[in-house]
Amino acid sequence: MAPEGAHDSGSYVLHHLSNLTLNLQTMRIDEHAQGFWALHLDSTFFSLLLGALFLWLFRRVAVRASIDRPGKLQNAIEIMVEFVDKQTRDLFHQDNKLVAPLALTIFAWVFLMNLMDLIPVDLLPFVAERGLGLPALRVVPSTDVNITFGLSIGVFFLTLAFAMKYKGPVGYLKESLLHPFFVRRGPLIALNLVLVPFNLILRVVEELARPVSLSLRLFGNLFAGELIFVLLAILLAQILSGPAGAVLAAVGILFNIAWAFFHLLVITIQAVVFMVLTVVYLSLASEHH
Repeated sequence: MAPEGAHDSGSYVLHHLSNLTLNLQTMRIDEHAQGFWALHLDSTFFSLLLGALFLWLFRRVAVRASIDRPGKLQNAIEIMVEFVDKQTRDLFHQDNKLVAPLALTIFAWVFLMNLMDLIPVDLLPFVAERGLGLPALRVVPSTDVNITFGLSIGVFFLTLAFAMKYKGPVGYLKESLLHPFFVRRGPLIALNLVLVPFNLILRVVEELARPVSLSLRLFGNLFAGELIFVLLAILLAQILSGPAGAVLAAVGILFNIAWAFFHLLVITIQAVVFMVLTVVYLSLASEHH
């Protein structure tokens, strides 16, 4: 799968950026399928697999938890739980038992999906192609905009549910129609009827901007990281191109190691950002203005 020339390098990059896609109309694997009826099997499979891994791992640690002799995995998970719990208490000021477990689930799930980016780019696609005969395979679910949009849309509907719970339908409607421009008293109070369309437009833009920015931020950072790993793999492939190629391959190895360490920080920060913004949006939805 290693590229040997400029044309092959371009094909190599495009191959790694292609999903294993099922055309739901024909029920056949089709790399070129797009639109509503195209299902990315690889992103869906790995996201569900990592979600199941998260549930199994945390339950296993909870069942085997020991106060006297905690293991390294238990210590790591306890640190994670305490961190998420502290962030939730600082950001969400209502009494709700759902928010902290939700924040922990989002952080751990997104982190595991991002962590897949540290697997060598050719390893699993090579196994899938040679062993299973699959034409393409992308193993990082968060590099698929459909996955990140799915997460952000879930957060969007949760914010609506929280707004309805804490403000009620009438309170939510009043806030949408009378915020931010509102004349409380005086001769211009009738102006509120004129300001309602402007308030509604601003509200719609604000509500839609949150899931869009939440999903595109995660997707953009992980997609860029994956692309850099693919480009560095092209340098590694030059090792068979003579002395100059060996030098390029050595440089590629050094850059690959450096980028892996830096990217470990990136994937952690992106998981934290997604979790924190989710809690912030839920907090804003539950507060009265």
